[in-house]
Amino acid sequence: MRMAETPNPATTSFPAPSISLPLGMEILRTYSGGLICLEIVFGGLVWILVASTNVSVPLLQGWVMFVSVTMFICSSVYLALFLLGLADKIKTDWNFMDMFYHFIALLFYFGAFLLEATVSSAGIYTNSTCIRRPRGNIITFLDYREYNINVAAAIFSFIVTLCYGCSMFMGFRRWRK
Repeated sequence: MRMAETPNPATTSFPAPSISLPLGMEILRTYSGGLICLEIVFGGLVWILVASTNVSVPLLQGWVMFVSVTMFICSSVYLALFLLGLADKIKTDWNFMDMFYHFIALLFYFGAFLLEATVSSAGIYTNSTCIRRPRGNIITFLDYREYNINVAAAIFSFIVTLCYGCSMFMGFRRWRK
């Protein structure tokens, strides 16, 4: 006769994944899924707009490019995890991960928004050139087209920041429940 095996208390058990968001195409019918799509679309626009300029202030706009490209890729992968149903296979607290991811993205994009707004502010305008005179020794020349592109990039980066903020707030509410 075989004795019943007693479970070893030292073994590690992983909790079942806690997911409040639906998997598959159903995620696109939620506010969170819609916001993630907006984050991807408007984040891609920020990326395209900054890349289409001559990058007049590389130190500032380099960070904007890094954030917009990185968050575009991360948000696309994050959405793909839910669309393909792979989030159910990864054992983690997805409610916390959702809130934490959007918090980090909010911080990064808020900084990117401030830097992009700095690039497009405080200019001296002539007929076709904006001469930017910062406090240092560098004078930046922006033509009217590049100035407008930088303003549009700042506006879209603000919209993406708002999207990440709303996603973080909704993720926080799901995590608290």
